[in-house]
Amino acid sequence: MAPNDMPETAGIDVPDTGSVVIDCDDCAVRGPGCADCVVSVLLGIPETLDVDEQRALEVLADVGLAPRLRLVPIHRHGQEGVA
Repeated sequence: MAPNDMPETAGIDVPDTGSVVIDCDDCAVRGPGCADCVVSVLLGIPETLDVDEQRALEVLADVGLAPRLRLVPIHRHGQEGVA
């Protein structure tokens, strides 16, 4: 399929933007959830989390004192969604 030949979705043409935007600032668990996040696996953990903090979070998760968290979107401007 050519890039401009996008299939119709529910009768609406969906343009191919050619990119995906992932904004960690929209994650409600940024920091504690970074160590076990697929974005961190693909792109690396944000530099705002020190190595000692990463290790501490891993230890807490390993012994069951903290869950391994994943993205939980922050709801901004009264928009609805699932968190």
